[in-house]
Amino acid sequence: MAALPSPEIGFIGERPTARENTGWNAGQGRAKINCIGGVLNPWPFILPATAAAGIATWGAVGPSAELFGPTVRHTASAKTLALTFDDGPNPAVTPRLLDLFDRYSARATFFLIGKFARACPDLVREISARGHLLGNHTDTHANLIFQSRAGIREELARCQEAVAAARSDPPRWMRPPYGYRSPLLDGEIRRADMQGIVMWSRICWDWKPQPPERLIARLARAARPGRPHGDIVVLHDGDHRALGGDRHHVVAALGHWLPRWRDAGLEFVTIDSPAVSDSARAPRI
Repeated sequence: MAALPSPEIGFIGERPTARENTGWNAGQGRAKINCIGGVLNPWPFILPATAAAGIATWGAVGPSAELFGPTVRHTASAKTLALTFDDGPNPAVTPRLLDLFDRYSARATFFLIGKFARACPDLVREISARGHLLGNHTDTHANLIFQSRAGIREELARCQEAVAAARSDPPRWMRPPYGYRSPLLDGEIRRADMQGIVMWSRICWDWKPQPPERLIARLARAARPGRPHGDIVVLHDGDHRALGGDRHHVVAALGHWLPRWRDAGLEFVTIDSPAVSDSARAPRI
């Protein structure tokens, strides 16, 4: 009598197909996928996909990443320091910073949220009139990773329009909220005829109310001697959720450090200064 086929193997015509359950936890503990003629090890497919996802995530959120296009994150000289501020203008804090900067002959870059610029056009004009640079921080502080191309375009354009309505010239530089970049962002920056994207080399975790001493200690890591480049420091003069955010600790910490940085011979520069890094000045092609 002919031998019966194995209960684990069926036949379609003359070709065997595996019917046994050889899933993730079956057999010898190795991952297997059923296929015609046997089993397939999925790891050669899973590992590259996992690595690609990790690289894409780093490209989207890493301050030093340029996977999705060039960014600026330091100045050209260790003798220069670029102080940058996000989430303003904020009538409760920004004027106090402007007075502080006047006292120590410092210049800074303010990345503004469009909806706040529309609410405070006089403050936008004052920031510019007192020698500081204005940048684009989107219209609503949207997470651009989850925005469509049209959504990114609208966020950039509405912020550009809000700042330009207050002071005639639209910003040339942009910082994405949370530092998150979509693969689509660089193309939209080019389309808007902007110069580029600004990240940072030093972040100080200042966006929540806190004792000034904590921020003073974190700022001690900025502008250390012996480095080939200078720092771009990201701080916050506003709260993206609403106008009037409490940032008194930022004012107090800068009141401590500005005279010390000045006495150390540091020059305070804006992002459009000739003292920014070569990557910032490189032509966009």
